[in-house]
Amino acid sequence: MTELRASLKSGGRFSLNWSYLNAIANGVSAIDLGALALRNLHDARQFVREYGFDLEQPAAPAIIARAHREAVDFLACTFLAPDQAGLIPAEVSHPDDPLQLLVYASLRGNNVDLRRMWSCAVLKVMHGIFYIDNNLKLRHFHAIRAQVFATLDEVIRHDGDRHFLTDGEVCLPMLHYERKNNKGRNSILLKLLQKAAYLAADIFDHLGVRLVFATRFECLLALRSLQRAHLLSVTNVDAERTRNTLLDLEAAKQIFNKYRAQIEHSDDYPFELLRTMDAELADLAQPQTRCDNPHSGSGFNSIQVTVRKMIHVQPDHPNIGAGGEQEYDVGFFFEYEIQLMDQASYERSLAGPASHDAYKRRQIDTARTRVFGRELLRWVEAQSAQ
Repeated sequence: MTELRASLKSGGRFSLNWSYLNAIANGVSAIDLGALALRNLHDARQFVREYGFDLEQPAAPAIIARAHREAVDFLACTFLAPDQAGLIPAEVSHPDDPLQLLVYASLRGNNVDLRRMWSCAVLKVMHGIFYIDNNLKLRHFHAIRAQVFATLDEVIRHDGDRHFLTDGEVCLPMLHYERKNNKGRNSILLKLLQKAAYLAADIFDHLGVRLVFATRFECLLALRSLQRAHLLSVTNVDAERTRNTLLDLEAAKQIFNKYRAQIEHSDDYPFELLRTMDAELADLAQPQTRCDNPHSGSGFNSIQVTVRKMIHVQPDHPNIGAGGEQEYDVGFFFEYEIQLMDQASYERSLAGPASHDAYKRRQIDTARTRVFGRELLRWVEAQSAQ
């Protein structure tokens, strides 16, 4: 056995990569780094092994190569104009071995800086792809979707083209109903790349519904119906992700108390009364501005609630308890979104700064800047100006 002796001797020049160590010690996101700290392909292979890929397994190089190809295509299609795809150096877009990008991303100097920046950009996207492909919850996505919508379908009813939200007593007519059955792969990747926390942040809107009512007061009553049906409770709502830019509840409480008796004595559905209440609410309410999403445009108003639901899947191997009884199936929590809007807010969301298209453009701009870095972004813009 080789005797261990304390030593600071190094095979080469003894140095520290201050920026890289600072990122590790102080929590700088990987997407905001401008370089890695690998010396050669041997380092790259060790890096990949600790990342999670055993290169001795025949499938591993193919998985890495496939992610590289997808990352290059994503960069070209999402962040570059059609005539800019050729700006990516061939040794980055078509390397002999994708592991070479790890070395390229670590080298600095006038002749290799451009290659380093493009390598970093591709690697950042590959990192996001690996996160998506190794999200164990999404492997049970069909079971998740079935269980989430089975619950929602109990309170969201349909009569031809008309949609209603009901808790078994109150029945609220909806003007519009949207159901998100899944979030596309590119949309997930884009959202990961533009988030401040990068891959540490989960994506919470794989599944969800948008319920649009004529008035804001009906959105308040919808909250009540969802609460009475126990789809919403203080125990299953992610409080940190609740966003209310629609309703001033203190003002709504005053107006509701004023008109409560009229609501209770209405024989028919009180459309006009609810509109009157909304008009008074508009005069009395304070603007609701709790929205942490920097890409939401001005004029976008909604109540957005993230709901945790326990999902159950059958285990691969049934668990038998000490007494011989079968234990409960495998469970985990999955989060989905419920969004409530009134008609005016919904119509504003179809065009202008509050529209989804404008929101998506802002997302792309943020992600492009973070993936490219400002230096590469300036270089790309300079090439386009020539």
